[in-house]
Amino acid sequence: MGILIVGFIVVLIGGLSVLSLRSALAGSDDVRNRIQTYVTLPDANARPERGRNRTRLAWLRLRLNAMFSGLGSENLGLQLARSNWRLTVPEYFMVRLGLMAAGLLLGWVIFRSPLSGMALALVAYMVPGILLQRNISRRQIAFAKQLGDVLSLLAGGVRAGYSLLQAIEVVVREIKPPASDEFARVVKEVGLGVRLPEALRNLAARVQNADLDLAVTAIDIQYQVGGNMAIMLAAVTETIRERMRLFGEVRVITTQSRYTSYLLTALPVFIAALMFMINPRYMSRLFEPGPLLCIPIGAGVGIILGHFAIQRIIRLEV
Repeated sequence: MGILIVGFIVVLIGGLSVLSLRSALAGSDDVRNRIQTYVTLPDANARPERGRNRTRLAWLRLRLNAMFSGLGSENLGLQLARSNWRLTVPEYFMVRLGLMAAGLLLGWVIFRSPLSGMALALVAYMVPGILLQRNISRRQIAFAKQLGDVLSLLAGGVRAGYSLLQAIEVVVREIKPPASDEFARVVKEVGLGVRLPEALRNLAARVQNADLDLAVTAIDIQYQVGGNMAIMLAAVTETIRERMRLFGEVRVITTQSRYTSYLLTALPVFIAALMFMINPRYMSRLFEPGPLLCIPIGAGVGIILGHFAIQRIIRLEV
């Protein structure tokens, strides 16, 4: 009876998660659909059922986000914006809970033990967070590589007589993602009434790049005290190019140490989860009250301290 209840809950959560993920990846926008109703002519050969299905999905997505709006945080929403995932915070939580429930049921059914299901559920719960951080890191690195070209294009546009906003629109058209996506958000914010310096500060908060912070600060000061924008952008671009060259050299030197810290941190956790799935009775003895409980506690503390020690050793300020 207990397995049936767990299975029902897993199927319910999994269905809601798949529905949220499908609607999010489809990029449906209820406002955009309503606007298209008035600005496009109806097609006689179009199927009305498809439009109704999209409307229902958009309505269901809005209802689910309203119901679970208290699950998230502003920091998590900012991380989703940095990764450019078309997911809201409640949808992200639902996907994560659905994967955890599916892992619990799968581990329970395959290995015939609730502990194995809990271990697999823990791994499934961690996977979206790891993918999110990996995507954020990848976009930040790609943006940093494009920043020099972006600033050169901005300086050239201003020198040619464009305003800074018009030069940003040129960047949106000429530069590839992720830089074009991020600056397109700046243009949209300005179109909604946000001042350009404030929109650029929002960009710097999303991207979290020290070189971009320097450029945004210089633009903000220029807006307040005046001056030649083209000369200022050229000077900032030259400074940032030199910093990027030095940072690239340091990153190459510390690559082995960085990946060693990641491997030494993740390997014990992965092996412990694998052994829990293979032989949960053997591993569960480590968590029984008694002297053996000191082993996983000491191992966890040692892993954390070792990771931070290696990261502190290889951290070099450029």
